[in-house]
Parts: sequence; structure tokens; C-alpha cells
Amino acid sequence: MTMPDKSKAPLFEAMLAHHRSGAASFHVPGHKSGNGVMKEAEPFLQSVMSIDYTEITGLDDLHHAEGAIWEAEQLAADCFGAEETYFLVGGSTVGNLAMISSVCDPDDLILVQRNVHKSVIHGLMLAGARAIFISPGVDPASGIATGVVLEDVGQALSQFPEAKALFLTNPNYYGMGIDLQPFAALMHEHGKLLLVDEAHGAHFGFHDELPQSALASGADAVVQSTHKMLTAMTMGAMLHVQGPRIDREAIKQRLAMLQSSSPSYPILASLDLARKRMHTEGRDWVEQGLHIVKAFRTRLRGLQAIGVHSERFPDVQEGGYTTADPFKISVYDKTGTLTGSMLQAQLESHGCFVEMADSRHVLLVFTPATSVEDANRLYGALTNINFNVQLQKQELQVPISNISILPPNTQISSPIAFSQRNLRKIGFQECHVSLVAVQEAIGSRSAEMVIPYPPGIPYLYPGEIITSSVAAALQQLAEGGIRFQGTAFGQTHKLKIYT
Repeated sequence: MTMPDKSKAPLFEAMLAHHRSGAASFHVPGHKSGNGVMKEAEPFLQSVMSIDYTEITGLDDLHHAEGAIWEAEQLAADCFGAEETYFLVGGSTVGNLAMISSVCDPDDLILVQRNVHKSVIHGLMLAGARAIFISPGVDPASGIATGVVLEDVGQALSQFPEAKALFLTNPNYYGMGIDLQPFAALMHEHGKLLLVDEAHGAHFGFHDELPQSALASGADAVVQSTHKMLTAMTMGAMLHVQGPRIDREAIKQRLAMLQSSSPSYPILASLDLARKRMHTEGRDWVEQGLHIVKAFRTRLRGLQAIGVHSERFPDVQEGGYTTADPFKISVYDKTGTLTGSMLQAQLESHGCFVEMADSRHVLLVFTPATSVEDANRLYGALTNINFNVQLQKQELQVPISNISILPPNTQISSPIAFSQRNLRKIGFQECHVSLVAVQEAIGSRSAEMVIPYPPGIPYLYPGEIITSSVAAALQQLAEGGIRFQGTAFGQTHKLKIYT
């Protein structure tokens, strides 16, 4: 078998060759290789627009790849350890939609980790599937929802043997993860699939100080946001598959339905180039990034008022995670003077923009591309904040619950239907939607998905009973200024319910 040439970037090279040929464009897009861009945008857009092509001769077709895109995807499969890889131009979102809708038919059951991204719920809605939610563990030090426990998955399989698959998110937004190998073994023993949203773990497995990848752990289908921790452009992602259990033709059909028929060639080229970097210098590049982030962590220990989330892992039964991404750093004010959003605002006033803030923490995302200069700037900002906080520090307060922590739920839910037809019916009675104050909603079924953002993990699903604890938690979040998606609750303090 001929070994692939890892040093090639076949799609980018084909695009570059076409650009250098000086060919005249009588095809879309309308900006004509950047000629139509406005003057003030030329320094920023003209270069990338000059290779913003479409499915012309020599540049292949994403939805029927036979040439440069096919070769680029083959190289990506080899690089990331898949049997087959598909480029995505709609982020991990479209990969999640494709995985679920290719596995589940209407009314099929699937086991789902409860703290998943909203795109997973949208996938359930598209498929008309029913979900058995499994509650995650909670890190006792931070209150952050983590991963599920193997025993709970085993119990769910015993209760619902007809479930088609298990859907997990690993790692979570904060970089916390679990060992996926036992989960893959359990599911395969029962003839089931393991699907993994590994959006934040495209770099996993490229260095011995990083966790093992989901593919290396035995997952059947894995989606990665190549733009999050690697170097692809925003919305650039990959869907990897392996083994005989996943229906690859169904995956391809769903991707053809869900992705644009006019995919962005610059995004596709950036996926090709991100793969080339990892294929040819991945370990060394990660090593360089680890050196910077380790030095930064060491310096943080000297800031008395700035706390750093521990890298020591609790027992999985207690905290729900056993691995952590060293590139993710969660910091907080140990004195209780600054909330997460206040700390975020102060960092931004120093020109340091962070990934997200919850009620207590600020999440700092380093990658192998983070520069020493930026790390120094961030440390300087935190040093300044540390000094000011110590001048005005309050007595240590009980930290507010993290927005990622979920309201009290049973470990294994009853089936929740996600077809709109079923959601609007309770028993044989047709339901209507009403908008009521949050306290009046207690005991009713939610008619909307309520998503504190970031990180975009649904707090309340359509069809779920709204409990008093959920209502109180949502009220607290809204009063704290947390933004919501999928609902106007943040502004109105009212919820849509089925009546």
C-alpha cells in the first residue's frame, strides 16, 4: 500500500495553482476573486477572496469528492486515526446533526449525556428521536458539570436495551474529560454505537501530555471542531468514522442535506492546512504550546487573589472526570470580590478577551498557536487585577453555583420525545403554548429550550417538567445578567409552557 504524502496539502495546492494560472472568472462568487471588495476591506478580505472558489474543474466537489478534496480527506483520516473523514463547513454542529440523524429514525431511543451542546438536541428534533438523559458528575471543587459514569450507562442499557447508541461530549467546555475506552467496550458488547462530540479535542493524542483521542478509544463516529484548538478557520470541522457499525452512506446523505451546496473553499483549504501541520509537525508544535502554557501556570501561583482550577482529578465516581486539557485554564477571584463576568470585564479592559465567563470562573483558552507575547500580556493584566482586588478584597464568600451545573435531576431520565408532533401532545390531548411567569411555570412542561450562553448547554429541554429548583436557578441566572439563547426568558423572566 502506498503511504500518503503527509507534506502535501492537495486542496490548497490545487486552489493555489488555479490562482496562479490567472484564469478569468465567469462563475460565482460575485466578488470575482476579490475584485469587488470595498476599499476599506481590501487589507483584510482581498487575499482570502482571491482563492474563494466554487466547484470548478480541478477543485473537486465536497458532496461528491473524487479529486483534491477526496485526497485531502484521505490524508485527514490518516492523520487523526480514522478509517474515513468528512470535511465540515458548518462546524461541529453539522457533524452532530449528521451523526444523530443517520443513526436514529423517528421514535428510536438513544442514550445522551445530559450536558450536551444544543446542536445535539436539534439533531434529536430533526430525527424525531427519543432521548434517555444520563446526568453527569459534578466537580466538587468548581461545581462544573463533567462526564457520565460507566455504571449509569450500564444501568440505562439494562432499562432500555432497545437504545441505538450512546452520545457523549468529551471533553467538556472546560477541558475536563473521561476515559472513553470502557464506554466503547460496553456499547460494542451490546451491539450499540458510541458517538462522541469531541469539538474541543482535535489536538488530543498528538502528545503524551494530552488525553487519548476518542477515535483511539474506540468510538464509532467522532466530530471535532478543527477551528477551536487547531488552525482551521471558524466553522471548519471534521467528522471521523471507523468500524462496521456506523452507516457511512447514511452519514454522507445527511451531510449532503445539511451542508451548503456552495461550501466555502477557504474554510476547506484551512482544514487541509491544519491537517498538514499536525501530520508533519504536530507533536513538536504542541510541545511548543505546552511550554508556554506551563510557564504561565507557574507564574499564576504567585498571584494570591487569583485562583486556578486544580489539575488534580477526583475519583470519577465523585467528580465525573479523570483527564484535563492543559491548554484550558479556569481562573477566579479567591476573595469573592469579583464574579466571573466582572473578572472578564476587567481582563477585557486590559485588552485580553477570554473564551467565556460563568458566575465564578473565567475560561482562558490557550492553543499551540498562543504567543509568548500574548501570554505575558495576560499575566500582566491578571497581576494588575490581583493587586487591585487585594486592596478592596471582601471576606471570602460562598461561590455562586456555576452556570454549567445542572439542576437536580434523576441520574437516568424517562424517555423524552423530541418530535414536535409528540411534544405538543400529552396523552391524547392536543397542547397549546402559553407564556407565563417563571414561578407560575412550576409543574408544567417546558415548550422551549432554555440555554444559558456561553457555553450553550441547555438547562431546560422541551417537554421537561419545570421544578421549583429549576425555576429558582433560572431566576437567579437571569437576575445575574446571564444571557440566554432559544428563549426571551433573560428579558421577560417568563417561560413558554405546554398547557
